[in-house]
Amino acid sequence: MDPIRNPYAPGAGQRPPELAGRDEQLTAFEVVLERVARGRPERSLVLTGLRGVGKTVLLNALRSAAVRKGWGTGKLEARPDQSLRRPLSSALHQAVRELGHPEPDEADHVLGVIRSFAQREAGADAKLRDRWSPGIAAPAVRGRADSGDVEIDLVELLTDVGGLAADVGKGVAVFIDEMQDLGTDDVSALCAACHELSQNGLPVIVVGAGLPHLPAVLSASKSYSERLFSYQRIDRLSREAADRALVAPAAEEEAAFTPDALAAMYDATRGYPYFIQAYGRSVWDLAPRTPITADDVAVAGPEAEAELAVGFFGSRYERATPAERDYLRAMADAAVASSDDGVEDPVGSVATADVAGVLGKKPQSLSPARDALLKKGLIYSGERGRIAFTVPHFGRYLRTQA
Repeated sequence: MDPIRNPYAPGAGQRPPELAGRDEQLTAFEVVLERVARGRPERSLVLTGLRGVGKTVLLNALRSAAVRKGWGTGKLEARPDQSLRRPLSSALHQAVRELGHPEPDEADHVLGVIRSFAQREAGADAKLRDRWSPGIAAPAVRGRADSGDVEIDLVELLTDVGGLAADVGKGVAVFIDEMQDLGTDDVSALCAACHELSQNGLPVIVVGAGLPHLPAVLSASKSYSERLFSYQRIDRLSREAADRALVAPAAEEEAAFTPDALAAMYDATRGYPYFIQAYGRSVWDLAPRTPITADDVAVAGPEAEAELAVGFFGSRYERATPAERDYLRAMADAAVASSDDGVEDPVGSVATADVAGVLGKKPQSLSPARDALLKKGLIYSGERGRIAFTVPHFGRYLRTQA
C-alpha cells in the first residue's frame, strides 16, 4: 500500500479523515446554536471522557459548526498553573473580531472591557512589561470587569460580550479544553457567569471538555452546576462507527478491508478513536495490497502497539517520578486482582486501599504520590476512595513494561 496515500492520522487533537460516531453530538449542538441565536433558553455544554476518545477533535468540530453559523468563537486550553484571565481574554478578543459588529464604537467599548479584564491580573502597580495586552488597540475601560474579584469581573465581561452579539443577531461560544485544570476560583466564576447569562437570555455559551471527573469538579464549586450544563459522555466507538472510521477513508483511496480484518481491528482497538487511527496507519503501511486482511492486521499489530507505547502511553509514563510509577504499577496489579476474570476494565478503576495493599503501605503514606498523579492528569477520582487511569488500557501497558 502506498504510504503517501495513507489516510489515517493518529495525533493529539488531529481530526481523523472520518469523524465517525459523533453525529448525535453534532446534531444536538446545531439545535443549541439555533435556539440561543433566537433567544431561547439553553444550557452550556460539557464533554467528558478518557484521553484518546476524541474530545478535542469534537470540540473543534463544534467550533467549526458555530463559525459556519456566523457566531463569534474563541478557544483556550486550561492549565493548572495559569489564571483564566489571559487565555480567556485572547479567546474573547477573537470572538469579537469574528462577530464583525457594524458599529466600531460599540465593538471598541467591549474590546476595552476585555483589555481591562486581562490587565487586572497584573495589578495596578505592575511593571509595564507585565501589564499584558491582548493586542487590542482600544483603551481599557476603567470600572468594568476590573474589580479584582474574578466572579464579578467575568459576569460583567461576558454580559458585555453577549450584548454585542445580540446586537447582530448572533452568538458567542467559548470553547475550553482540559477544563478540569481550571483553578477553583476560576471554576466558580465561570459557573456564576454562565448562570447569570442564562437568566438574562444573552447569546453566550461555554463548551468545555475534560476528564471524567469534570462534573464533580463543577459540582463542588457550585451546587447548581448540575442543572447549569448539559453533560455528554464521550466514549469509545461502537463496532459500526469504528468500521466506518476505517472503511470510509480507505474507500476514498480506492482501498478496502475484509470483514475479518475489520473484526480484528475492533478486537485490537476496542473502538478507541486514537487506537483506531494508530492501527489504521500501521496496517495500511505494512499491507501489501487491497483488500486489507486479518493477517495484515496481525502482522501490523506489533508496530501499532510500539507506536502507542511511545506516543500515547510512554509520553505520559515518563512524566511520573519513580515513586509515582510504583503507584501506577500497583494500580494495574490491583485492578487485575480485584476483577472476576483476571482482566481489568479499560480504566483500571480500583480502591485506594487496594493499591496500598499491593505496595504493603498505609494509604496515608501514599497520598503525595496519588495527589501528584491527579495533578498531572494521569489518574482521576470518580468517587471517594477510588481512582482510575485517565488513559484506556494504561494498566495493560504498565504490565508489559514490567
